[in-house]
Amino acid sequence: MADFEIRPGERLFVHGPSGSGKSTLLGLLGGVLRPEQGRIALQVDGRAVVLNALSDRARDRFRVDHIGFVFQQFNLVPYLSVLDNICLPCRFSARRRQRLAGDERTEARRLLRALDLAPALEAAPVTRLSVGQQQRVAVARALIGRPELLIADEPTSALDAQRQAGFLDLLLQESAASGASVVFVSHDERLAGHFDRQVALGQLNRATALQEA
Repeated sequence: MADFEIRPGERLFVHGPSGSGKSTLLGLLGGVLRPEQGRIALQVDGRAVVLNALSDRARDRFRVDHIGFVFQQFNLVPYLSVLDNICLPCRFSARRRQRLAGDERTEARRLLRALDLAPALEAAPVTRLSVGQQQRVAVARALIGRPELLIADEPTSALDAQRQAGFLDLLLQESAASGASVVFVSHDERLAGHFDRQVALGQLNRATALQEA
């Protein structure tokens, strides 16, 4: 891939068939994987931080401070309550705590209300929630502390069309309020209209291969 850029605050939809490299792209953007060549940079506080130039430990620290993830399987901690799952990034990141308007539990409750989750669920273990409720908890956890980049990997794959639209509206509304850039990956091209721009990963890969030929 010759070039891939996301503008600050942009909502980007990435689609492609299985095997086109969607998960690899997210791993690179999130600093989980290192590129074999080139660089991955994220603009933070007016400077470009090159992720693949950081040590493993520094890259892990950068990720928890600046990047929120919504995983396909949510990756919620089953033995923690809803509220504790949402607060988890702030427990590991002083920077995220500093960006809160109040304390972390107050912000977690605000996100719960914004995502239409009842206050009665705060103390419940996440294993008692429906799939749709777990998705919203995962989004709240990704957004708490206002990370600069939100990465979402097929988070609507288990939802019907009506629930997909509602979930996307909530996700994009909250990310816009926090000023986060969004990279949303899905194989379902019908969702593309919710985003500022879309990228077909298969076409991008083919164009790069032709340039290198």
